[in-house]
Amino acid sequence: MADDRPALGVGMVGYAFMGAAHSQAWRTAPRFFDLPLRPRMVALAGRDPDAVRAAGERLGWEHTETDWRALVGRDDVDLVDVCTPGDTHAEIAIAALDAGKHVLCEKPLANSVEEAERMVEAARRAASSGVTATVGFTYRRVPAIRLARELVAEGRLGEIRHVRAQYLQDWIADPEAPLSWRLDRERAGSGALGDIAAHVVDMAQFVTGERITGVSGLLETFVRERPVAVASTALGGRGGEERGPVTVDDAAAFLARLSGGGMGVFEATRFAWGRKNAIRLEVNGSKGSLAFDFEDMNLLHFYDATDDPRTAGFRRIVVTEPEHPYGGHWWPAGHGLGYEHAFTHQVVDLVEALAAGEQPAPSFADGLAIQRVLDAVERSAAAASAWASVPEPEPAAAAQS
Repeated sequence: MADDRPALGVGMVGYAFMGAAHSQAWRTAPRFFDLPLRPRMVALAGRDPDAVRAAGERLGWEHTETDWRALVGRDDVDLVDVCTPGDTHAEIAIAALDAGKHVLCEKPLANSVEEAERMVEAARRAASSGVTATVGFTYRRVPAIRLARELVAEGRLGEIRHVRAQYLQDWIADPEAPLSWRLDRERAGSGALGDIAAHVVDMAQFVTGERITGVSGLLETFVRERPVAVASTALGGRGGEERGPVTVDDAAAFLARLSGGGMGVFEATRFAWGRKNAIRLEVNGSKGSLAFDFEDMNLLHFYDATDDPRTAGFRRIVVTEPEHPYGGHWWPAGHGLGYEHAFTHQVVDLVEALAAGEQPAPSFADGLAIQRVLDAVERSAAAASAWASVPEPEPAAAAQS
């Protein structure tokens, strides 16, 4: 039977970890959700001809390119999905927007505030022609996190007083784990701060509906030299005898003030042995609390302070019912979802927004706002943890969000 839905030609730049996750999402979304547009995986770009050809065949792409500029220039590509290291985000995204292509760019939006500002300006120019830009803070699409946002928006927690957010990993806790691009400031921009703290900053602001207005931060690099990886060394393995410098932070921690008057405590580290991908969020309000841990991602814990004290306690909500966000499209209730499903939900939300002629969320302006929080943490840490304010979004940027 012919599919008469309009096609959305997708081109992707990058095919490693994020490229694989995004590819699976583009393949899966139209098979589980009734989308108004038909995603077509047109072309995958990478520098190594043999490697990108093998990745394209494995991940389901129709064509491959060895120059991202050729991909951007293709008439059959309507949207460019940027899954490359941070030092290339601005150049690729701006070129794609200027060429009239919608853009999905992985987080963090850029390696600096200045780059992010240029990307927002390009998005504003493109918006006048109906072209949109969005940044991939994928954890927003975890059903339990989306339910947490709904509960806060409904007033179930009352006035927000505390936020505690952690992102804990251990993949470089071994001092002999080899160097990778994520440990190079020129390519990654920062370490744990930009790579993983960016996620919990966005998650906290998304769930509470408030923004971080100021911070007092601390950054630390525990291992300042590491082995240089050999070609066959996998992420997290051991390198060769040659050593090179680590130029990013290994861990970040900061206090924060929220726009509603509440306070936050944030921590991100890649040195927490035993924590593989522990993303934790707890929000305390005047009427209740909620708590989430990604290592048990289908659960949300909710405390209602208005309950009878004799039976009050944290409520364990299994967020897999048809009534829950994104529920009813996957498996029977109680059959849990995994990491990859949030990427599929990202595609669903993006395609539906494009079909409706709406700005997908989060926008590049939202990505810039996160970048300004990260920049404030760096400024504070460089000034012996002195308080650093986070600039308010410009009216135009707030409108784009």
